[in-house]
Amino acid sequence: MKLGTGTVTKRPTLKTVAEKTGLAVTTVSKALNGAPEIAAKTRLLVENAAREIGYVPDRAAQRLRTGKTNVISLVLSPHDEILGFSNSLTLGLSRALRGTNYNLLVTPSFEESTEIKTIEKIVRNKMADGIIFSRTEPFDERVRFLIENGFPFVCHGRTELSSKHSFVDYDNEEFARLAVSQLAAKGRKRLFAVMPDRKFTFYGHLKYGFTSAAADVGVSYAVPEEVNLDSAPDEIYACIAKHIEEGRSPDGYVCAGEVAAMTIMACLSDHNMMVGRDVDIVAKQTSRVFDHIRPRVDTIIENIAEAGALMGEMLLDDISNPNAIREGFVQRPEKEFPDLNPAG
Repeated sequence: MKLGTGTVTKRPTLKTVAEKTGLAVTTVSKALNGAPEIAAKTRLLVENAAREIGYVPDRAAQRLRTGKTNVISLVLSPHDEILGFSNSLTLGLSRALRGTNYNLLVTPSFEESTEIKTIEKIVRNKMADGIIFSRTEPFDERVRFLIENGFPFVCHGRTELSSKHSFVDYDNEEFARLAVSQLAAKGRKRLFAVMPDRKFTFYGHLKYGFTSAAADVGVSYAVPEEVNLDSAPDEIYACIAKHIEEGRSPDGYVCAGEVAAMTIMACLSDHNMMVGRDVDIVAKQTSRVFDHIRPRVDTIIENIAEAGALMGEMLLDDISNPNAIREGFVQRPEKEFPDLNPAG
């Protein structure tokens, strides 16, 4: 059948791959499913042939035969405070799934209140073999639901639930401590940090690290209640401007998101304050944007792509070993500046 100038051809099947390779259909099927009794050379031959003719397994038939979908579902929440979060996480997950039979399906979730419904739908309709999600809360209802239903998952962030589960998180407490230490070493005495929404688990980690480190080095600190990392840049700008104009201007800023850091830098510039002279900033860096912003600010890396790869590997292991003890992994911050106070 012709459609415009192109043609619609028959979808390649296992039989098509078998004819191209000269192998039996059963051998081709086993090779594509990674059966250990099939020689590596034969598997490579079959995989190359399948790739060349564009063969894709029939998921419906596969699901009926094996009970598996070979789909990993990434339920993606908005992360407006982190530049490139979605791309970096997806890149890492794709790396982990490369060479496996699993496909990554991204489901955007623009309303956090409906995300549990999305996850319930995936589980109850068997739309995936495992789920990945982020922005965890201490007593996260998504985690509780998935544990109760015995469904494989890995979350980006910790919870305070008693049941062990797989997660990858970033050490936000240590990030805050490193940032405060750097600012104090530069002689800054009045520190300021925009926190995440208090409902998220990492709010507690970040705030404790910031306030306890400030107390340890004997500097004052402020944590605004009227804005958080999810606030619009205009709202963060207005908050900083108010502090400056009321004579309560901090001289050191801890920024756990690149958007907040750039907003603060713009506000400081508009008020004739210069980073490195009047104030200093330590920002969490998840992209390379700060490599090209002047004046330079001190940054601490959070590697989102690495987190995605770790989550993908964990989930594949959880799917393969459903009775294994679940474990988590906490990424360490990577400083992009020299230690100004080695003894401290």
